[in-house]
Amino acid sequence: MKKLLLWSGLTIAAAMLISSCSKDSNKNQSSKDKIRENTVVVYAYDSFAGEWGPGPELVKLFKQKTGLDLTFVDCGDAGQVTSRAILEKDRPQADVLLGPDNNLVQKIREEGILTPYKPAGAENLVDNLENALGGDWSLTPFDFSHFAIIFDTESGIREPTSLEDLTSAEYAKKLILMDPRTSTPGLGFVAWTAAIFGNNALNYWADLKPSILTMAPGWTAGYGLFTNGEAPLVISYTTSPAYQYQEDNSTRFKTLVFREGHPMQVEGAGLLKGAVNEEGGKKFLDFLISDDAQAVLPLTQWMYPANKNVEIPECYAVAAPVPEKTVNADNAIVNKTVSSVIALLAN
Repeated sequence: MKKLLLWSGLTIAAAMLISSCSKDSNKNQSSKDKIRENTVVVYAYDSFAGEWGPGPELVKLFKQKTGLDLTFVDCGDAGQVTSRAILEKDRPQADVLLGPDNNLVQKIREEGILTPYKPAGAENLVDNLENALGGDWSLTPFDFSHFAIIFDTESGIREPTSLEDLTSAEYAKKLILMDPRTSTPGLGFVAWTAAIFGNNALNYWADLKPSILTMAPGWTAGYGLFTNGEAPLVISYTTSPAYQYQEDNSTRFKTLVFREGHPMQVEGAGLLKGAVNEEGGKKFLDFLISDDAQAVLPLTQWMYPANKNVEIPECYAVAAPVPEKTVNADNAIVNKTVSSVIALLAN
């Protein structure tokens, strides 16, 4: 039996980052700072910054609204985005950190890498989203959704009905997960198991292990394997199948709503402490939650916009069911569970 594929993307990314950061020189810093007055640099994850994500359209809109240039730096998945910002905290290379969620907020608080800032238009945000990110405006919520298992209805296997059901022998090597050290959906799945099984979460993972085909480094890689037919089950978002319905009028991929409830992810963006272009970073956060920017998200980001004024497309009503029950787990417990899970899967 093949062992699980545990990726070392975070370690590799960190090593590359240390190498690249060491190339900056004090001699050129003042000229760089002058140039950066007209440019805002945002560390973001791949699916946001990529050509099919909201990044390209937001770059255009931001230029129109502010006259400033906007540069998204693709750092992998959101866990890797956060790790890069932490490595650079003594000399930040970006102005804004985009992508950390409610499961990463404690880590970010401990590192002290963000400057609290409440953006203009905050009164238009969906109620209580900011509280999920700590309530102090270190992170501004820009989108949200629930985590869920997505099922390929053409796979020919029985549809699972609960987390416990996923441990059944009939699902051996049929589930794609993501590494919780580098991926927020991966971390979200660990949080889900911690919320449901509590002190027995590790026993659940031991039972689940035979069902896991692989643990991808991030959402883009993992969901890509799923849509390519490598496995019929994947951790993602309740909103993910809305894309296939919108683009192909297809309901092949189905969000599974489990009776025990689902964890919600709230994604945030924050102003990096010591940012070269702090004022530009603030303007970006104002812009990010504006009506115009938020209207780009539903059909590019495939998450619910944080701005309650934005109209939700019809495809969400058809293919993105909203769970009746939301479950939560303490960040400290989740982080402890991650270490135990990784050790278990590596053996």
